[in-house]
Amino acid sequence: MPPEARGSQRVPTGRLMLVDAVVLVAAALGGYFARFGPPEDGSDVPYLIVGAGLVGAWLISLKLLRCYDDRVLGYGADEYRRITVAGMRLAAAVAIAGYVLDVGVSRAFLALSIGMGTAGLLVARFAARKRLHRLRRRGAGWCRRVLAVGDIAHVLELVHTLRREPYAGYQVVGACIPDALLAPVPQRLGDVPVVGSFSAILEAAETIGADTVAVTGSAELTATRLRRLGWQLEGTDIDLVLAPALTDVAGPRIHTRPVAGLPLIHVEAPEFRGARKLVKALIDRSAALAVLTVAAPVLLLIAVVIKLDTRGPLLFRQVRIGQHGREFGVYKFRTMVTNADALLAQLVGHNETDGLLFKIRDDPRVTRTGRFLRKWSLDELPQLLNVLLGQMSLVGPRPPLPSEVARYSGDVRRRLLVKPGMTGLWQVSGRSDLPWEDGVRLDLYYVENWSLAADISILWKTVGAVLGSRGAY
Repeated sequence: MPPEARGSQRVPTGRLMLVDAVVLVAAALGGYFARFGPPEDGSDVPYLIVGAGLVGAWLISLKLLRCYDDRVLGYGADEYRRITVAGMRLAAAVAIAGYVLDVGVSRAFLALSIGMGTAGLLVARFAARKRLHRLRRRGAGWCRRVLAVGDIAHVLELVHTLRREPYAGYQVVGACIPDALLAPVPQRLGDVPVVGSFSAILEAAETIGADTVAVTGSAELTATRLRRLGWQLEGTDIDLVLAPALTDVAGPRIHTRPVAGLPLIHVEAPEFRGARKLVKALIDRSAALAVLTVAAPVLLLIAVVIKLDTRGPLLFRQVRIGQHGREFGVYKFRTMVTNADALLAQLVGHNETDGLLFKIRDDPRVTRTGRFLRKWSLDELPQLLNVLLGQMSLVGPRPPLPSEVARYSGDVRRRLLVKPGMTGLWQVSGRSDLPWEDGVRLDLYYVENWSLAADISILWKTVGAVLGSRGAY
């Protein structure tokens, strides 16, 4: 891809600005009708001009806060924060201008318009972000073209990490490796071509049309060489990013502090006890009690249907391993025939998952009612009793079987440092469709980086995962 084509790979900000303008015009009209009703002649204030000025000033505020910067678009929290700050600053500026100029514009009109406009922009950006993520997963959305620079092992790890989550929008299109490792014949790291060495990074980036140079670990990339690389990239519209070897650590645990001219990265230890854990436990039990109370008629209906469908107990109790390796009985609505465990030995050869799990997409042991309950995750509602008893949490790692824990090795045992959850990153990321390795990685990520805000986000995403029946069988 030639360098002149690089610009065509940028986010279509013009289209996004048009969407924002439509949202803001709708908000201004909504604010007017909500305050005044149908327009009437003879108004002392020309609200058509006021509304147009408000929309124009708002778009300028969004531009000044870099809400159309492709470093922000599609990346969630920072984008939403800037949208909100732009609305708040506009509200403050309008309030000050109205007070100084003594303009008789309705405060209710301004408050309604700005409130609806901010909410509308957030919803529009959320929808645009989800659409971009879907396109990226299909290989059709805008992505950054990345030139990876570093030792072979570090480059391969960076490629693997970025490809694991294609929705993030970083596509490695070439690599530069140390001069000593460069061969006289064309080389490839997997399917990534080696396009140069450390002595010609800028030339390599321009040749393949990269818009981002990602520098990962290498003993030859000294501070002086990195500083000079930054100078070389000035004015080229190519971004320089540093990809440290530290992975799967959430942003709130990372703090960058300049010390003696060095941007030192401080990583806070994971939190496994303390006040926030007590708050989490209180929220878990309160929410479980509330849901059980509200959903009691649904639970009763499910129990009746199970009884009418097949003979056997309503609930299935299975021993699982909880926090710190303690055993407990997890409750589920029964979805299989009563002799399911006895039939397991006949089906082991049909296992469709890797690792320690056993899953079959069309498991013959599942009853007719069970298939419906599993599809909509209704069989897991009795686990609210486990949450109420303090054995589980609403959000956490998947509760493992004793046989699985017996085969745990090394890092995997860290999953047991927190309570298992009814839902978690494993569920909102694919559930049974996930490879074992990815499921473990997501569980460990949650253990290390949990937060109340993340729990709320996972619970919200769980609704979409359940409604979409992703990985449910």
